[in-house]
Amino acid sequence: MYQQDSFGESFKRGYMMMPPALRYIITINVVVFILMTLAGQSASRWITLSFGFYSDPVMTFSQPWRLVTYMFLHGSFFHLLFNMLWVWFLGRMVEEHLGTKNFLVIYFGAGIGGALVNTLVTAIFGGGEIPTVGASGSVFGVMVAFAMLFPTFKLMLIFFPPIQARYLVAGLIALDILFISSADNIARIVHLGGAFWGWALLKMYYRGYNYDAWLSGFSGMFKRERREEKPPRQKKGFNPKMTSVSDAEILDEEDQDELDRILEKISKSGYDGLTAEEKKRLFDLSKLDK
Repeated sequence: MYQQDSFGESFKRGYMMMPPALRYIITINVVVFILMTLAGQSASRWITLSFGFYSDPVMTFSQPWRLVTYMFLHGSFFHLLFNMLWVWFLGRMVEEHLGTKNFLVIYFGAGIGGALVNTLVTAIFGGGEIPTVGASGSVFGVMVAFAMLFPTFKLMLIFFPPIQARYLVAGLIALDILFISSADNIARIVHLGGAFWGWALLKMYYRGYNYDAWLSGFSGMFKRERREEKPPRQKKGFNPKMTSVSDAEILDEEDQDELDRILEKISKSGYDGLTAEEKKRLFDLSKLDK
């Protein structure tokens, strides 16, 4: 007899099936919002003033952490809800297509880039007295990346017929341009800056700037240092009964460690959880292991 899963089990399964970067981004944003709500109005205001982004050029470069922390603060429940819905709906396909590290570069690059564009505009035209909060710059970067990767994918909005991603995203950008001078406290410059950097970073990726490989190489520097500290393996004695093999390639220690890591990831999240780079690497390593 088939037994339906409880709501908690279904939620947990759906949560764990999200790509890792998307899962952590949504979790951190939701947890921060809950903590700010529970902390009360005074504490919430202090957090906003301390970690929100001011587009004043002096503060931008004297307190650079604000370029990141402002992305995890939201002014209201609906502000958080709409941003996370866009990230969840569009970011999943972008991360699965590009890989986790490439997705993170676009997400944070668009958020930071959007804030820097706002700083540049403030330096020219003035302003910057009110703190900016929210992941909207990052969201616009992900939206543009989605429209570039899947331009004809049809998106459903309430009260609207299905719209191709390229037209919907272009329309949202056009609305920000149209209302750029309106006094509605919406950081439209950050939106437009995030959209630009989402476009620019994906264009660079297409031209061979593989952020996944860059970040893996950077983290690999520390892994190699740790390997050098390990005592060398003892060589096993020669068995005269064994025949020699001259035409086979044997995996070295570093390749074996990488193969073990990929196989462990498959056991946890399945083959579909691998990035394109990891799938290619698994194929190459499997040929060497034969």
